[in-house]
Amino acid sequence: MEPRLGDLLSYWPFVLGLLATGVVSGVAAGLLGIGGGAIIVPALASALSLLGYDSDVVQHVAVGTSLAIIIPTGIASARAHDKRGAVDHRVLKLWAPVIVASTLIGGLMAGLYSGDVLRIVFGVMALFIAANIVLPFQERLMGHLGGSALTHRISAAVVGYVSSLMGVGGGSLSVPTIHAFGATMHKAVGTGAAIGVFIAIAGTIGFIISGWSVPGRPPLSLGYINLVALVLIGMTAALCAPLGAALAHRLQQRTLKLAFAVFLALVGLNMIWKAVVG
Repeated sequence: MEPRLGDLLSYWPFVLGLLATGVVSGVAAGLLGIGGGAIIVPALASALSLLGYDSDVVQHVAVGTSLAIIIPTGIASARAHDKRGAVDHRVLKLWAPVIVASTLIGGLMAGLYSGDVLRIVFGVMALFIAANIVLPFQERLMGHLGGSALTHRISAAVVGYVSSLMGVGGGSLSVPTIHAFGATMHKAVGTGAAIGVFIAIAGTIGFIISGWSVPGRPPLSLGYINLVALVLIGMTAALCAPLGAALAHRLQQRTLKLAFAVFLALVGLNMIWKAVVG
């Protein structure tokens, strides 16, 4: 039976919401120099909530889809950094196996957590990252531990697991950690980009499996990965990111860092508020 016109039109608010999410996340990602997960997750979750999807499923779909969107952009970023010699392969070898295991475990366990638990994880970690941007305490606390392979692996396990539940590529966690361990900022950023690819791939697999038969997901979802959002947000974000990057060159770096910290703090508080108040 052919779909009726009314059925097709009912999907347009969903499509327009995804396109708007892509515009916002693309401009913000280009402006702030991040992978976009910190933007995509709250934006996509809000768009899906406004469209009437179940609040528990919404957060899972936003996190899982965000991880999937990060894969192609992360690969491109990591290759560009590697060509410039900015990827520390010794650190990558220490982190990669642990990152894959911990992120996959996080993705598989995501179905055990309620949407509110995922919101609290995102909110608390967003506040931590914001505080670390303004007052980089992580370097002072962990700087003397950089030579320990065990410390690298423990850090990788924490970053991978938390990143999978947040739906981010982990750059906001891995970059300051690797930098605190003694790497230059260029090496930390490049290595963090490569680590983000492992996080995104393993997390996406975990969210596909854990959400495979969950009811109430948006149309055309593979587990918790919504294919429509993956294509529309990924495409629109890629087109709009240069706009944000062009704007970034007109602003001071310190201003951008403070703007990002304020944004993360507000998003984090909003996520916690939604989880507590409902």
